[in-house]
Amino acid sequence: MKKSRYSESQIVAILKEVDSGMKVADVCRKHGISQPTYYNWKSKYGGLSVSELKRIKELEAEHSKLKRMYADLAMENDALKELIEKKL
Repeated sequence: MKKSRYSESQIVAILKEVDSGMKVADVCRKHGISQPTYYNWKSKYGGLSVSELKRIKELEAEHSKLKRMYADLAMENDALKELIEKKL
């Protein structure tokens, strides 16, 4: 997937410009984005503040770490079960 040239905090700031009263077309022209891009961002980041966005990213990172830990433990558990079955 192509990396955005805007950070998530910049995207939230762009969305806030429209909330403050500017027209969508003007904001899109000012920042060099298309209107479909704006509406995609709005569906993804609409209503979030920068601090909430940071907290979501931290939770996602923690979640992926826990998923990796679970996968490792599940593999070890299966290996131990196979070892026990072979000895019995």
